[in-house]
Amino acid sequence: MSNSSNPTIIVPARLASVRFPRKLVANADGKPLIIRTAERISSEVPEYDLFFAVDGDELKELLETNGFDAILTPSDLPSGTDRIATANKKLNRTKIINVQADEPLVTRDQILSLSKLICEGDNCISTLACAFETEEDYKDPNQVKVVIDKNCNALYFSRSPIPFYREDNLTWSKKTNVSTPLKHIGMYGYDKKFLNYFLNSKEGELENVEKLEQLRALQNGYKIAVKVVESHSVGIDIPADLEKVKFV
Repeated sequence: MSNSSNPTIIVPARLASVRFPRKLVANADGKPLIIRTAERISSEVPEYDLFFAVDGDELKELLETNGFDAILTPSDLPSGTDRIATANKKLNRTKIINVQADEPLVTRDQILSLSKLICEGDNCISTLACAFETEEDYKDPNQVKVVIDKNCNALYFSRSPIPFYREDNLTWSKKTNVSTPLKHIGMYGYDKKFLNYFLNSKEGELENVEKLEQLRALQNGYKIAVKVVESHSVGIDIPADLEKVKFV
């Protein structure tokens, strides 16, 4: 058991990727992408325990060779949350932060925001969002949208543009409210009880339609607390995305 009072970071990682095969071992300015992410997390929040939940020996050996801890999980798990929950059966941590393996520019502020949400009150799931900056991004199905209530809990996540502006009067602004188009940042905070539930639950109908695992939680009555932050995430979805990222 860790002596740290902070949540434990578990990064789900698998080599299979439809749009970008073997993405996590792709060359990111001289290093594999997953190592870039690992080094970034370690430098941003060195006080947090960090583990990778991987789908095979190739990633495990790569991470361990570079000094990072990896836990082998079954390759056929259906989602990143299932992979984290499986890894936590071994770790048995109470509070967990999920950082995506393909987001090598994750920030300290993002991780601390998630940590605060999941450690305060009775939240069992937390996540982040930020305002969309362009209509092109807002309409991109690869960029997930979230709408929230007045208590900053998620009402729904979708690949479709939500909320839909029927009168076409959408204006782009840094100021946010419940009608602002918000981009979901795919990082989460979980408590152990929710992860155990998720691991033993079946895929939800909405989850299956949108291919968004967080909809399983919503459909089963769980609240997802959302913190709206200013900083955008930078995910690597296709090979061209690697060319846009500047590594220090």
